[in-house]
Amino acid sequence: MKIKRSASVVWNGGLKDGRGSITTESNALSAYPYGFSSRFEGVKGTNPEELIAAAHSSCFTMALSMILGEAGFTADEMKTSAVVVLEQVDGGFSVTSSALTLEAKIPNIDDATFQELAGKAKAGCPISKLLKTEISLNAKLAS
Repeated sequence: MKIKRSASVVWNGGLKDGRGSITTESNALSAYPYGFSSRFEGVKGTNPEELIAAAHSSCFTMALSMILGEAGFTADEMKTSAVVVLEQVDGGFSVTSSALTLEAKIPNIDDATFQELAGKAKAGCPISKLLKTEISLNAKLAS
């Protein structure tokens, strides 16, 4: 099976004064603004790292849901966030890490099993495989 997904951008102007917009195939984002100021200066709009964080946290959570199901567990709820770090390295910018944080309510699972399955999801999720950077996971079972 081969699944293709797409997104496109339009950019007008130079790096700092230019403006871009992102449109996804599903139109979840439709001409959504991004630019230098939303990437580096905290101005409203999205940026590539925020989109990677959304992709990583959602992919990991779906992967964990599958792995849990294969092990006979179903989560009542999983809340995952990701923090993707962009920093200047060797005169250019690089994504240097993605930190996943998970809080999960999963009936009848012990912490050791939970940690093992969460680690498998972190390593096996397609977005984790895509990112050539340090990936950390802080996973907690809620009572």
